[in-house]
Amino acid sequence: MTAPKHTAAPEEASNLLGEWIARHGIEKGLRWLIEKRDEISSGGPEWKFFTAFSGVPRYLGKADLRLSEDDLAAANEVRFGWNPSRWSIDQAARSLLVLSLPPGDPDSLVATLDKVVQTADVGESVALYQTLPLLPHPKLFTARAAEGIRSNMTSVFEAVALDNPYPSEYLDDAAWNQMVLKAVFVGSPLHRITGLDGRVNSDLARMLVDYARERRAAGRPVEPELWRPVGPYISAAHIDDLAIALDGDREDERLAAALALSASTSQPARRLLETAPELIHRIESGDLTWASLARNREEAET
Repeated sequence: MTAPKHTAAPEEASNLLGEWIARHGIEKGLRWLIEKRDEISSGGPEWKFFTAFSGVPRYLGKADLRLSEDDLAAANEVRFGWNPSRWSIDQAARSLLVLSLPPGDPDSLVATLDKVVQTADVGESVALYQTLPLLPHPKLFTARAAEGIRSNMTSVFEAVALDNPYPSEYLDDAAWNQMVLKAVFVGSPLHRITGLDGRVNSDLARMLVDYARERRAAGRPVEPELWRPVGPYISAAHIDDLAIALDGDREDERLAAALALSASTSQPARRLLETAPELIHRIESGDLTWASLARNREEAET
């Protein structure tokens, strides 16, 4: 079995992006994009990249890319975890232009992208942050990713946090934990955080339980997915919080609490879960999973 690629070859990613864009029949726009790509990759003046990056929607529009399952599988082959399922044509084209920048001088590449962010509008920022997992020299962009997480624009934050393998692979625990907590705070779906289950930790569990307590104290509902990262690190101090969720009136939070308890090896967690035998049966039969809970949420939102 071939090992998954955790870094992308810019040329492979660019070719895939170009192929997807070409399907939309925007021939004039595609010719313009190819011309700009060639100018940028040949080491042309920096301003040519800036003007092309800004001008993409004018030439190519903002329609959805509409990728198939085969397309997404191809993306995952080029770069493990790359998920452009929700990308638009302009986002794909901007990513292609970013990947056309000469990669030989890492400091120059970082400086150029920093300049883009300083003047970027929301759409440009989103496209840049979506491109993070495809960039060469990925370790150089952790500060850029952390800045995206701090953005007060939800779309920019989600460009870093959701459907993006970069944070789970390169952010330290402090930045990662803040990102997950902020996702809960702004209502972003945790199931779209790539690598979430592999980066759960005791500090994150504590932060999320504290946040749940604050919500309850204020008479506000708790996002059910909050309990997902808590499960493997449930301690005796958390049992009362899980009991409230398991015995509550909200069905989705009851289900989430049961799933969290089932992920714990602690005896108090096991004993609490045993008070809900019907949910144990659903979990053991595969009827109740985090994936099914996520599907229910998405169906309710459509």
